[in-house]
Amino acid sequence: MPLWRRRRKSLHEELAEGTELLEWKPQSDSPRSTVEGMFDVLHGGRQREWDAVATAEAPELPGSELEFAVLTDGTVLVDEEVAEGALAPLAEAVEQALQPPYRAVAVRRDGSVWGVAARSMQVIDVEQEISGDTVSLAVQQGERTLLVDGRPAWESIPALEAYGAGAHSDFVLTAERLEGSLWAVEVNPL
Repeated sequence: MPLWRRRRKSLHEELAEGTELLEWKPQSDSPRSTVEGMFDVLHGGRQREWDAVATAEAPELPGSELEFAVLTDGTVLVDEEVAEGALAPLAEAVEQALQPPYRAVAVRRDGSVWGVAARSMQVIDVEQEISGDTVSLAVQQGERTLLVDGRPAWESIPALEAYGAGAHSDFVLTAERLEGSLWAVEVNPL
């Protein structure tokens, strides 16, 4: 008979008993599809969703939640009707940690205090007329698949193809129209 005994539970399970560590569940059921970016070690190695988080007083903003984007030149893009300069306190709070261009989501916390979270984005100018507002382009070993507004498309979009190829030989590119010919673009390797 051996001198050692096989444990019924692993050592980490025995040490964690009664601490609720074994009952930990992720906050999100859906795994993130991207692998780029930094991982948040304090939250189990999950990819960080936001590059900057802040609070600010913005008394002139209506509603309880809104999304906006800020371009490199300081132009603020927002779908809702807001007073001129009403988003400035939120943008200033974000820009203490993150330079434009970025997308942000703001949520009213208490009275005129808003929480705002932002993530940087890449913006390119696509002069070619595109018939939709979203583009997905996958290129793998020379084969390409293009979706415009979720539907298969067969045209070529040279500016987006060149941008993706400049990052990776095989890639998935997603693009969303911001305004006019300006597109927010994300490229991930395959």
